Amino acid sequence: MLVTNIETIPGKRVTTHLGMVQGNTVRAKHVGRDIMAGLKNVFGGELVGYTELLQESREEATARMVHQANEIGANAVVNVRYSTSSVTAGAAELFAYGTAVIVE
Repeated sequence: MLVTNIETIPGKRVTTHLGMVQGNTVRAKHVGRDIMAGLKNVFGGELVGYTELLQESREEATARMVHQANEIGANAVVNVRYSTSSVTAGAAELFAYGTAVIVE
């Protein structure tokens, strides 16, 4: 499965447009990560626990989007975008979406 954030894939031709596909995950903060984040806010530095949480969330949302694309017969997803939103205090959604296509 080819996945890209641009509208076309160089050297490939889109033959069929299958529509939008999406994947998401909602994650809550971990108490241990909150404690470390609080300390980093005082002393400064990267919030490594949150960086890891967001990376895991992107990977899971992308995998779900690709799974949906596979189910409808796509061999590529173009124009992929990511969005985040707060769901409730301490929890956020990461949403991945793109256009499922067949390319040759």
